[in-house]
Amino acid sequence: MCYEVVGGIVGPMTSSTASRTPAGPPTATPDRTPATASPARTLDWRLRFGILSLIWGFSFLLIKVGTEGYAPFQVTFGRLVFGTAVLAATMAVKRERLPRGARTWAHLAVAGLLLNALPFSLFAYAELTIPSTLAGICNATSPLWGMALSLVALSEDRPTRLRVAGLGLGFLGVLTVLGAWQGFAGLDATGTAMALLASLSYPVGWIYVRRTLAGSGHSHLSLTGAQLMLATVQLAVVTPLFTDAPDGVPVVPLLAVAALGALGTGVAVLLQYGLVAEVGPTTAQMVTYFIPVIATAAGVAVLGESLTWSTPVGALIVLAGAALTQGARGRGPRSRAGAAGRRTRTARSAAVAAAAVRPGVRDRPADSGDRVTVSQPDTGTCEATTRRDADTCTA
Repeated sequence: MCYEVVGGIVGPMTSSTASRTPAGPPTATPDRTPATASPARTLDWRLRFGILSLIWGFSFLLIKVGTEGYAPFQVTFGRLVFGTAVLAATMAVKRERLPRGARTWAHLAVAGLLLNALPFSLFAYAELTIPSTLAGICNATSPLWGMALSLVALSEDRPTRLRVAGLGLGFLGVLTVLGAWQGFAGLDATGTAMALLASLSYPVGWIYVRRTLAGSGHSHLSLTGAQLMLATVQLAVVTPLFTDAPDGVPVVPLLAVAALGALGTGVAVLLQYGLVAEVGPTTAQMVTYFIPVIATAAGVAVLGESLTWSTPVGALIVLAGAALTQGARGRGPRSRAGAAGRRTRTARSAAVAAAAVRPGVRDRPADSGDRVTVSQPDTGTCEATTRRDADTCTA
């Protein structure tokens, strides 16, 4: 849900590892395709985007069904077991190794708590008392929390009027969903607070990962698999302490937990990983805006949950606010720096091309010391001392 692991690791890592890792295959940068040709895919990315939206949209329904037969911690533990199994099998097929280094594993343990163990458990507990439709809508507030936190925690994010307006609009939508004008009548405050806290946990985890794991040099699949494994270990310790073994093994809730883990955590992460690599994290993360719509439709159609006018209206307001905050990012200093960087690269490329045919330059030795510096906001600066390196630098 809400790009779970991949949004926390793959998105920020795509830009950082591309600039800091000296060896290995090139990785994708935001809104850019990878430098190397990707293998042929059997499904168009739009179809995989739709499948991912359905999987994560139905996750809240599966959580609700799972908690009908098992304790919330048991649902979360089962989910992580099945999800980790899918990623472990994928890593075995691709011959990926787990990351090394005690510091990396310590950071992954914190990331596993913030991005998996804690929010998964909070959603499971929340759905004991609130409908799955409300849980899905609360999940859509993650981009709003993320924007609010990034303005404080990340120096490259600057507050703008559009961002502030988007935040205000989004949280107005939350109040609409909750029926604030009615005094939140008929609303379970504890369950709703848990769902909102789970949604807050995601961006906290993303910021932590961005500060600690970006540029580690390990593959995204390796980091993701290790993170899920550590989250599974955490729940393996916690679950026996706070729950009793179930009296029986209800089949339908068990199947729901298996589907939640294998599809909603395992397969979904792989789908999102592929989408990020192919179309960039910005486009791939747009799946967030489809999740509450599908979650609401599934809850009403399959579980028969009631729906008042304020729920869909408030959800639309939340999504509009989230979209406004994300869209506003493209108009800030970072975007202007990106445009300047593109102009710089174009100018440098033209200068290098002109130097290649300028009289007398062609005969210069390759190590003549000519230096070209290209400013690239996403990957830092690129320096070259030869015309050939400069062409590579500006490519």
